[in-house]
Amino acid sequence: MTEPITLSSASLRCDIKPDLGGCITGLWLGDLPVLRSTPAGELMSVRLAGSYPLVPFSNRVGHATLKWQGTSHPLVQNNGPEPHAIHGLGWQRPWQVLEQDEHLLMLAFEHSADAAWPFAFDASQTFRLSGNTLELTLSMTNQSAMPAPAGLGWHPYFVKRSRSRIAFEATGRWEMNEEKLPTHRLPAHGLDVDCAALDVDHCFDGWNGVVHLRDEKMHTRIASNLGRLVVFTNPKRDFVAIEPVSHVNNAVNLLQAGAGQADELGIQVLAPGESMSAQMSIQVEPAP
Repeated sequence: MTEPITLSSASLRCDIKPDLGGCITGLWLGDLPVLRSTPAGELMSVRLAGSYPLVPFSNRVGHATLKWQGTSHPLVQNNGPEPHAIHGLGWQRPWQVLEQDEHLLMLAFEHSADAAWPFAFDASQTFRLSGNTLELTLSMTNQSAMPAPAGLGWHPYFVKRSRSRIAFEATGRWEMNEEKLPTHRLPAHGLDVDCAALDVDHCFDGWNGVVHLRDEKMHTRIASNLGRLVVFTNPKRDFVAIEPVSHVNNAVNLLQAGAGQADELGIQVLAPGESMSAQMSIQVEPAP
């Protein structure tokens, strides 16, 4: 495996491993980890990284079968014994470096249609550190000869400390069944709660694009132009996953099942050669 690439600013340091799913292995405010952070030389699994990209879909495609335009496409069950396809495939593929300096890194990866995803696409990531903010951009272009469903997002794991508190506004929450698949939407106002006893693994929609995570060490502000947010933690976890995403979990199959309209599920359909892009920022300040 290659050495990590380190970006640094006056306040933050970020380690990235292009060959390990284009993941962030760690983000630090001084010596304090912001994300779940592992020295890059010790990180062997992207599933233990600080953050990784979600492309060309987020969360789960139920039972690893994509139902699209009258055809069922079997996908790879890519997370151990779990029966679903999860988090797209960008996190399991090496990315190539396009450009880098001490504050900026640009990565790219190309996908040819295969068992993991039946539509060709290319994707790019940009990481930029400036002052106390990490800015990320994720884009993809449909390179197949037919219209294809597309989704983007990120899966960052923020450190959960003894006084961590999460706050954000939303209008709805998708309830989950025992298979970790969404069933129906209920009205919800988001969250404004301490994290220690929080038990949640849901997709919220109508998100206003901002999350505040405060603890005894720092205040982290997560912002994105995406309108949905997956939040995952429970009392046994030492992290809070705060995931800006473009669509509801299992969105395409929910559409086929009549559980919602394409726009309310966040489904985007890219024509051949068409692109979509998403932005996220992580702003960190020491606690007052």
